[in-house]
Amino acid sequence: MSRTAPALTLGIEEEYLLVDAETLELANAPTALIEECQGAMQGQVSPEFLQCQIEVGTKVCQDISAARDEIKRLRSTVARCAKRHGMAPIAASCHPFADWKKQMHTDKSRYNELEQALAGVARRLLICGMHVHVGIESPAQRIDLMNQLTYFLPHLLAMSASSPFWMGQDTGLASYRLTVFDNLPRTGLPPQLNSWAEFERMTGALVDLGIIEDSSKIWWDLRPSSRFPTIETRICDVPTKLEHTLTIAALTQCFTRMLWRLAARNQRWRLYSNVLIGENRWRAQRYGLNEGMIDFGQREIVPFAVLAEEMCELLQEDAAALDCEAEVEGVLNLVRNGNSADHQRAVYKERIAAGDTDDAATRAVVRYLIDAFHDGL
Repeated sequence: MSRTAPALTLGIEEEYLLVDAETLELANAPTALIEECQGAMQGQVSPEFLQCQIEVGTKVCQDISAARDEIKRLRSTVARCAKRHGMAPIAASCHPFADWKKQMHTDKSRYNELEQALAGVARRLLICGMHVHVGIESPAQRIDLMNQLTYFLPHLLAMSASSPFWMGQDTGLASYRLTVFDNLPRTGLPPQLNSWAEFERMTGALVDLGIIEDSSKIWWDLRPSSRFPTIETRICDVPTKLEHTLTIAALTQCFTRMLWRLAARNQRWRLYSNVLIGENRWRAQRYGLNEGMIDFGQREIVPFAVLAEEMCELLQEDAAALDCEAEVEGVLNLVRNGNSADHQRAVYKERIAAGDTDDAATRAVVRYLIDAFHDGL
């Protein structure tokens, strides 16, 4: 492993749902809104699979400070443009009460082909996510770091979880989104790969068979990007609050640097089987931050508050090098105050206790999500 640090640049993609500002129901984005956003954000915004979704992506950021400016600008612009059309964006991986059967997919060749290929599975994709790219120039290094970074994917999911409700019901899960997304092919934890050549052979076989056109149709929780010299974490729900997005992005960047740092000293993070990591993935999906994660070295379940302290200590050197100490330490507040799934449930329970109907309580959750989208902007 090279002793010269990789670029470790940051790129963040977020997907939002659009709701009618009055009814709080999902609203299809008119062409004028998409064009207005694209004009204001110079190609950093695009329609998503469903007409009620919109996606933004930062420019390549050298550090978390630049990423903060980018995400603030992108969120603010989407909110401002949507408001002019009587709509509002929310950053939640599932709408609390919408019916997926009533949504229409975007009439675009890519999405038409996706709907045809995946049939009923695609039609349920009323979900949004957040992807974080970290710049790694060397393809071989991308694979080596991916193998080790997989261990931390459940932790990132637990922090980001924002989809407890589905079609008006509390699912009991912190991230219901994954139950929908995991029905697609080529999803889940990435396999442990021996080399970049193995990754190319694997994806090349699918391309040669005409099953996929390129590796962008590999939808693992973590993958080498098909377009950029990066590794891309894809496991996260879209965080509702700006600060949570930045904390998760900073942690992803620091975990990557920490693993490179170990390798430069002829050390490495222990590799565990996907069977074991999958148990933590399920715990994050089911419980979020609330029931701890398995420490496979200690062979015990550790409260997330303890894990957050350990993360800050483990990544102290990397956070200092990358100038993101405040964002990394933000994990302590995130765990102390709860993730989006916790906040949504708290709003719902408060309204039910006040005598609201289920419908009124879930609509109150949407109002909370609209307000929380603007936190920090």
